[in-house]
Amino acid sequence: MTKSLIVFFLFFSGQLVAQNPVSDKSIREPIDRLFLGMARGDSAMVHSCFAAQVTMATISKGKSGQPSIRYESGITDFLKAVGTPRAESLNETIWDLKVNVDGDFAQAWANYALFIGKQFSHCGVDAFHLVRGTDGQWRIFHLADTRQKEGCNIPDDIKKRFK
Repeated sequence: MTKSLIVFFLFFSGQLVAQNPVSDKSIREPIDRLFLGMARGDSAMVHSCFAAQVTMATISKGKSGQPSIRYESGITDFLKAVGTPRAESLNETIWDLKVNVDGDFAQAWANYALFIGKQFSHCGVDAFHLVRGTDGQWRIFHLADTRQKEGCNIPDDIKKRFK
């Protein structure tokens, strides 16, 4: 009888999990939309990817070679930069995306390269923290990145897109 209850419980609990799946695709959607909005210079599209309150941070090397962190307590300046007309589009591409989820909280970590038009600008890692809203949509509430110009291992298929 005990074995039957355990098998029943394992089967039933698996069914409960399957009824509310979280896919990497649903978490990746606002990230991909962010990059599409950047490429189009569409600040409204970019804004739609974020929660009402957002923090951002960039980690890079300062002039002395020491780690430097620049904090942003919102996305206003970022949205202005994206929406400012420019001759070349902002093309950010990610690879090796890793996603972790706990309920309505998700973390996505990926390598990236940023090209302005077809010109390489920099690379690094993007770390997104996302929350699932009451509408079921994932939104970014924290974005941190690293930036470097050298030591980038950009996959060949990405390099070819920007030659």
